Amino acid sequence: MKRGETVKTKTDAEIVLDRKMVTLHNRMVWDLERCIGCQIGPLTCPKDAITHVPGVVENGHLVKRASADIDPEKCIFCGMCAVMCPTNAITAWVDGKVEVPVQKFEAFPTLVESTKFAGALFDWERRDFVIDNCPTNVISFDEEKETLVVDQQHCIRCRQCEVASDGAFQVVQPWEGTVELFREKCVEGCTACADICPTRALHIAENGELALADYYCIKCGACMQVCPIKATTETYDITFESHGVTYTRAHERITNRAELPIVVDRWRVKHTPVESGAWVQALMRLADDKAGMVEIDRKRALRRKDLLKALKGASLFLEE
Repeated sequence: MKRGETVKTKTDAEIVLDRKMVTLHNRMVWDLERCIGCQIGPLTCPKDAITHVPGVVENGHLVKRASADIDPEKCIFCGMCAVMCPTNAITAWVDGKVEVPVQKFEAFPTLVESTKFAGALFDWERRDFVIDNCPTNVISFDEEKETLVVDQQHCIRCRQCEVASDGAFQVVQPWEGTVELFREKCVEGCTACADICPTRALHIAENGELALADYYCIKCGACMQVCPIKATTETYDITFESHGVTYTRAHERITNRAELPIVVDRWRVKHTPVESGAWVQALMRLADDKAGMVEIDRKRALRRKDLLKALKGASLFLEE
């Protein structure tokens, strides 16, 4: 290994890029067990170093999940992908510490997201119900403090704990947008989208049919990537200004929307203030300008029986 050269190590579990220089050691790690091949990484990367690896669907079921691959010669260790990854599958390291260079130098924002627990509002008979329904196993019971705690680093903000706890948890998702399911357009017998969905936004209901619990969607778009009915796009130019310089960049939009069984729209993301051309360009590739849309209301969502039914073991609480 030559100093300054990027070395790539890939296993079934992870991809690691290492670059050691005289005064700096950069490392990027992709956890392939968390990666869902959602396309956000490839869209975010300013150097097109990340490529989408399609999943394999057989007889309507996902037999090999989608993921990503990285070109070590193109990666500049900026960490943009780590910021935007919806499943926290990417970690950037600098000199042995978790650090995102593009945030350190204020060229990229921090996304506004959180999961908070109010123990005073919680019915403790629901404790196991809440813990068992966390899809990433990041909620645990602290016996010493007698409270529920959340591993914030790996929480994907799916909001299932909100519904399972009847509002004792409050989750702020970074992305706002919409998800729509049109089952009549699905390939018969196909449930690949439910197989890849990292939350229970897409799931198989008690009647055996594909169902959508829209409130749990984190807008990753992995379902659209694995769906056998693919979106077709056209490219058009968008002009924007940053730091007094006018840029023109290509943007894509779906042309066969009416044919798609599942459609995810990302139209706004909560973030800390930043003025950066890199951030503006990332948003151009990731989101559509639909500021007039309205996010799903939390109070109404907590009263929806379909959201509760989507959770494991919900029958006990449906009888209340």
